Amino acid sequence: MRARSTLFTLYTELVYPGDTVWVGRLVRWMDLLGFSEPAVRAAVSRSAARGWIVPERRGRRAYYRLSPRVSWQVRQVRRRLCDAKGDSWDGRWRTLVYAVPEGLRSQRDKFRNELALLGYGTPAPGVWISPSADLEATAELISYYELGPYVEVFLAERLGSEPVERLVERTFHLEEAEERYAALAQRLSAIPANPEPEEAFVELVRLVHEARKVLFYDPGLPPQLAPAGFGGARVLARFAATRERLRRAAGDLIEP
Repeated sequence: MRARSTLFTLYTELVYPGDTVWVGRLVRWMDLLGFSEPAVRAAVSRSAARGWIVPERRGRRAYYRLSPRVSWQVRQVRRRLCDAKGDSWDGRWRTLVYAVPEGLRSQRDKFRNELALLGYGTPAPGVWISPSADLEATAELISYYELGPYVEVFLAERLGSEPVERLVERTFHLEEAEERYAALAQRLSAIPANPEPEEAFVELVRLVHEARKVLFYDPGLPPQLAPAGFGGARVLARFAATRERLRRAAGDLIEP
């Protein structure tokens, strides 16, 4: 775990739904995870320099607030990892097509990376699809990168004769998702049944840190589209139960 990436995990799991935390709390949390205070302050400083977090003064205390952009990313991770409702699929694909000029290549590449976070995959160049991506979040992403003139989003029903399994296979990175779920399952199995508060805290943060990475590979397929034997839903159910158990065991240590 790297310091700056760990900061994102702490905001995601321990600060949310707020977006501001006292730097002393960050130092305490990171110390439990094995990071020295100088390393934490350096990570905070670099994150502020990049515009990811914004410093605030309250009396003598220094606080750090997530930038609107990073706060949006935290909300998407929480929505998919912790707040998924498992609604049934309506049979329609959220479909996004774009033709972005070469002069906007940098924006386009960053945009594509975040489409994966929302659960989109690409079956063909310039085309991205998802059975369950949040359309409001999609619109926000398009607006942030100022790509509205070059992007179209619509709901579509599939009419092709090719088996839908083949479409899913070529669109999403499910083999890598399975590998990451297998690693996550191993971590879940290794967590002690009755950890002490500090141990529970460490296990909680490390667990969430690994789980959120899976979102870039697993689009959150509904049961009727998931391949036979795909273990994502089963592992995520274990993750949810273990996460709650660790939060209870960590007690006051997780209070922002």
